[in-house]
Amino acid sequence: MNAPDPTKAVVVGAPRGADPCVMVIFGASGDLTKRMLIPSLYNLAVEKLLAPKFAVIGVATADLDDTSFREQFKKDLPEGTLDQKVVAWLEERVYFVRGNFEDPGLFQTLAKTVTDVAKAHDVPGNLMHYLAVAPGFIGTIIRQLNAAGLTTESEGAWRRVIVEKPFGHDLESARALNAEIKSELREDQIYRIDHYLGKETVQNLMVFRFGNGIFEPIWNRRYIDHVQITAAETVGVELRGSYYESAGALRDMVPNHLSQLLSLTAMEPPFSFGADAVRDEQAKVMHAAQPFSGEDVLSRAVRGQYGEGRMDAAAVPGYRSEPKVAATSRIETYAALKLTIDNWRWAGVPFYLRTGKRLAARFTEIVIQFKRAPFTLFRHAGADPPTDNRLILRIQPDEGISLTFGAKTPGTVMRQSEVEMRFSYGDFFGVQSRTGYERLLHDCMIGDQTLFQRADMVEAGWALIQPVLDLWSALPVRNFPNYAAGTWGPAEADDLLARDGRVWVGPTP
Repeated sequence: MNAPDPTKAVVVGAPRGADPCVMVIFGASGDLTKRMLIPSLYNLAVEKLLAPKFAVIGVATADLDDTSFREQFKKDLPEGTLDQKVVAWLEERVYFVRGNFEDPGLFQTLAKTVTDVAKAHDVPGNLMHYLAVAPGFIGTIIRQLNAAGLTTESEGAWRRVIVEKPFGHDLESARALNAEIKSELREDQIYRIDHYLGKETVQNLMVFRFGNGIFEPIWNRRYIDHVQITAAETVGVELRGSYYESAGALRDMVPNHLSQLLSLTAMEPPFSFGADAVRDEQAKVMHAAQPFSGEDVLSRAVRGQYGEGRMDAAAVPGYRSEPKVAATSRIETYAALKLTIDNWRWAGVPFYLRTGKRLAARFTEIVIQFKRAPFTLFRHAGADPPTDNRLILRIQPDEGISLTFGAKTPGTVMRQSEVEMRFSYGDFFGVQSRTGYERLLHDCMIGDQTLFQRADMVEAGWALIQPVLDLWSALPVRNFPNYAAGTWGPAEADDLLARDGRVWVGPTP
């Protein structure tokens, strides 16, 4: 495609710069901070979306101080050529506090550091706490923050807390955690983050659906045959064996990432793009998802675990041979579900969800499979049946959109071929090195909760899969491992669609 024509761009307004604030990162020496948060802050600074009055305080148990944390901060900046003025600007705004999250003394020290840092950089009192920590620390940290006065708002200053997934382990624990957090904070102070929502294609779903007269009228049961949502990974559990043994693919991906994609794909038009208007419609979708009965779990849910196989011509071990994994583990590394949305728009349209590790390719896609046109016209001409019309929204690794349809093959015979129109974000708008967290961090700094999960949405996601978790926990697994690494998962997942006369799609080349 050609480069975008600026004269045809629809400009809503210039990006709003972030409010002045001090950002406190709990778990500052961890992997998430290194891979996502630090590069994202650099990218925001380059785009001039951070306030001039800004500072970062890292908090962790690691043996670091201001100087060593600044050195670590610089090492974790994005690879490639960096703007050294931006690097220096960030470096002088980085601080560190060491301590145990369960120690009230840590939070007293943090409160004093916040005061000193805010004074040094003329920050008016706004505080953003990012909890990049294990789930077991969330409640403890929030209680300690509140006790130390670090979540108390006064004189127009705001205090916000970003919470990473997993948010709970099941429906009961999610409800308990929500209740615990909301006893300390208001809902408008809580930002439950899902990094999938920072990706451009996910954000573009609403624009694509509701801003285009071509697609909006056909986004319903009359024209759509079914929907597929896939999040496939080529990696195994690597060093996350201990976490995965208590989670599994279903818990790790479905109540958060895939539920978010499902709700954005199926939601009704909101009356505005305000946070609660959008999230109200997302929540309605999750509540309309038909619950699983015990019999439904047996017929509409598939689990799998990878065995040894080959990835890129190299032999790889099975899940049970990974570090910190039980030799007889029953944990699934693959999950597939058939869902139905019980409302007027989607009645009778199945939604197929799948996610897994050690699959043949890494990709996340939403496939909208349209119904076929009648064969009446082509039957008497001796032509091929109508081609499947398919819309694919690729979320990763290469964000973009493709549309597949049929066209006549050149020649004297009436035959048709499947052709594709494709749009790539990288080709059209230029490739940017982004983590997906930039938009989410910026939204928190300006108080926009649109792309963050609300308490009822979290609980609805868990409620959807709780019957599956319960039955899978109760019934022993006899056939694990049931798919080889480097394949597309267990045969039962193919059967899930084959029984309906359908097949899995993807990935797009």
